[in-house]
Amino acid sequence: MITIQILGIVGSKRKNGNTSILTQAALEEAEQEGAQTELLYLSDYNYSDCTGCEGCAKDYRCVVKDDMQQIYPKIIEADGLVVGSPTYFYNLTAVMKAFIDRLYCYEIFDKDDRSVWMPLNEALGMKYALVIAVCEQQSVEDLGFTDQAMSKPLEALGYRITDSLKILHAFDKGDVLNHPETIKNVKSAGKKLVKTLKLRENVSAKLGKA
Repeated sequence: MITIQILGIVGSKRKNGNTSILTQAALEEAEQEGAQTELLYLSDYNYSDCTGCEGCAKDYRCVVKDDMQQIYPKIIEADGLVVGSPTYFYNLTAVMKAFIDRLYCYEIFDKDDRSVWMPLNEALGMKYALVIAVCEQQSVEDLGFTDQAMSKPLEALGYRITDSLKILHAFDKGDVLNHPETIKNVKSAGKKLVKTLKLRENVSAKLGKA
């Protein structure tokens, strides 16, 4: 039986903050479903934003030698992602934006016609992701683009978003722990992510492609 690998990615520098708590809750539920999980904090890594050098065009590998080179193998190995970011000025954090931009190396273009393209995952096989966007305010409008700024690029990279959760009214450390329904929803989404991957395995096995 294939082991399902889920990678949690926290785009907040507050390791004990709400984004971290929610990401961990999703991973804990994924483990209950039998997945192997790993949690990483982007703030632990030193990397720059994408320079647009197109050095990745040859073999789909980023040529910039920084700590992203430690993260890339984890991305490739993971069947699913749990990606979380707080909202900073109606958008995701700078560290999360730079991380997502550095995944550009997994976009493949025809050398003569850039309108012909595909994500690396489309060639290797569909993957899945759970997105968690956290906001201090109580109105979803104040979340701005945070959820979409994660979901849209991931979709372009060949991930199907199983859930995109908008978490409101969470600022002080541990606020989300006072909202059991929020924790319940995140855990349910973590479970759904793994169950979706299990369904893919079962269908592949039934079709003789496992």
